[in-house]
Amino acid sequence: MGRCKLHSVLLAFAVVLTARPVSAVSAHLHFYMHDVLTGPAPTAVQVVNGPRGHFGDTIVIDDVLTQGTSRSSSAAVGRAQGHYIWASTGNPELLVTMNVVLTSGPYAGSSVTVVGRDDIAAPVRELSVVGGTGQFRMARGYVLWKTVSLDGPNAVLELDVFVTA
Repeated sequence: MGRCKLHSVLLAFAVVLTARPVSAVSAHLHFYMHDVLTGPAPTAVQVVNGPRGHFGDTIVIDDVLTQGTSRSSSAAVGRAQGHYIWASTGNPELLVTMNVVLTSGPYAGSSVTVVGRDDIAAPVRELSVVGGTGQFRMARGYVLWKTVSLDGPNAVLELDVFVTA
């Protein structure tokens, strides 16, 4: 009986030693998000009006992600799909929850899930990567997010996504 247990332990140890590690994917993704609430083809829609000022306002997004700052002349690389909520009674601070869905390039078909606080007044904001799909399954990382331009409620944001899966 003791010999059988020893044999099982040695066999399990040998399997662990010969198992190949899963190769990790590390990437720095860079693109621009076009949050458009006005015009004939908005990509963001307010679905809840907060009871006081903007507090509680909820906006659902399906924003275009492009290689450059111009929505019309830059190649689309994906979509930012999710929502943001005005989560502060004072300063313009949002709770952002979205999937960055990649539609072109080496990671096409994969997505990265982003959650975090967006203090609109800060020049650079950091949000968390909390998961993903495809090549980014079980992803972790962060997003550095900057406002490039504001035109009324419409905005162009620059996203630097640092992700490891």
